[in-house]
Amino acid sequence: MAIVSSLCSCFLAACVSRTELGTVSAKKRRSTKWFNKSSSYLLCKDHVEVVGLSSCFLPRLSVENGFQRFRLFSRKPIREQRKNFVHSSVMDVNNQWKGNDGSWKGKTEERKQRRVVVTGMGVVTSLGHDPDSFYDNLLEGKSGISKIESFDCNEFPTRIAGEIKSLSTNGWVAPKYSNRMDKFMLYSLVAGKKALADGGLIEETLEALEKSRCGVIIGTAMGAMKMVNDAILALKTSYKKINPFFVPFAATNMGSAMTAIDLGWTGPTYSIAAACATSNLCIISAANHIIRGEADVMLSGGSEAVVIPIGGFVACGGLSRKNEDPTKASRPWDMDRDGFVMGEGAGVLLLEELGHAMARGAEIYAEFLGGSTTCNAYHIVQPHPKGEGVLLCIEKALHEAGVKKEDVNYVNAHASSTKLGDIEEYQALIRCFDQNIELKINSTKSMIGDLLGAAGAVEAVATIQAIRRGWVHPTINLDKPEEILDMNLIVGAKKERLNVKVALSNSFGFSGLNSSILFAPFKEF
Repeated sequence: MAIVSSLCSCFLAACVSRTELGTVSAKKRRSTKWFNKSSSYLLCKDHVEVVGLSSCFLPRLSVENGFQRFRLFSRKPIREQRKNFVHSSVMDVNNQWKGNDGSWKGKTEERKQRRVVVTGMGVVTSLGHDPDSFYDNLLEGKSGISKIESFDCNEFPTRIAGEIKSLSTNGWVAPKYSNRMDKFMLYSLVAGKKALADGGLIEETLEALEKSRCGVIIGTAMGAMKMVNDAILALKTSYKKINPFFVPFAATNMGSAMTAIDLGWTGPTYSIAAACATSNLCIISAANHIIRGEADVMLSGGSEAVVIPIGGFVACGGLSRKNEDPTKASRPWDMDRDGFVMGEGAGVLLLEELGHAMARGAEIYAEFLGGSTTCNAYHIVQPHPKGEGVLLCIEKALHEAGVKKEDVNYVNAHASSTKLGDIEEYQALIRCFDQNIELKINSTKSMIGDLLGAAGAVEAVATIQAIRRGWVHPTINLDKPEEILDMNLIVGAKKERLNVKVALSNSFGFSGLNSSILFAPFKEF
């Protein structure tokens, strides 16, 4: 404690508090590499001038090609300091910055114009293993929900899922790994490499990429659940029966890691676990790496494989029990819905900086405009009854992307066929877009179930396909709509023509995590 007090005293002694908006200056010292000569950084309204303090006392949050962002502690109380902290301000050596109003000044405006586009897509789903066949089946209203075949589930009250019956990894995954990896890793690798192939990045063109500027962010909510289940069964005999790859392969980041290892990519590579919001957060994070100039090419999305005999979701009472007719079980917004249906698979987007994509002559499917995330801070599984967190998330995403509410005319809803969640989201959408008569809303989960950590990415593929095709897929099994629904907004039993201007895709997860992302047709300005 004495050491901490001494350090704090040294810090405060070197600081002179200011009451007006100013700057923080620091003399360049041999002991630090974090400051450029004559640097200045706009940090908070109550500013502190650092006279001779080594920058090691200032926690560095990020470094962006010469731009640095620091959190600075003043002598004001913590609450007031947080209130005054201009968290979005980023400055360069010439005092150019982005303020709270979102406007960029000077040279940083050039950085803001790094646009992110989608140039490839890969999917592994119960309705197809490539984007076109997958979306063709969605447009036809086919269901990928069926009886579980991978294990004996007769003792469970739920015996249906959006199960993937077969998947060939030949040509996508090295044989030495295909029998060792958990399925979520296989799905991730296959979908990721299919996205590269779809984007025209094959062997010759892959080798030409600057690998330090290529990264992978493919998340999962649950990770290697089958491997965990197999380890539990093996322990009944002996620990010697456990797969020696169990520990490394059970880590949730292994889907991203193995993809990066396979490709030799050394840029930003990690995973995010955020329940059903996982994929959207991975896409947002990957896009931000490109926007900040840290990468030019990113594979992003999610993968999940939880159709296993652990039965956790059955125990919590969240799954549908309509076993007699599996294709009718997932029914978002329908009065007879009795829970969601588990799905499995993966979705991966190939994101690129616009200039990079155009330089190699890539086909651009859509532009990523932005996204947002919020937390309900209400309950671990139940949605907030007023939908405040969902509404805030959507509005923040629109603000981040600079999109007007009236420009959004398509929403791929989270709508997972739960009693409370479906209504909460719908009410939030109505509150947000109440004056938008062109709006169309549908649910991909009505046909493939809820893929948890992979849901957002697979639905992002469906959203981008709607932009490309000019058709939005139906929401099946909506036989008895909730009275609150305006069926002029909901895409019902048949597909509909729609010239998508801006598309919103929502994904919400346990613990009240909300995420929204926005795509639009690519236009050269």
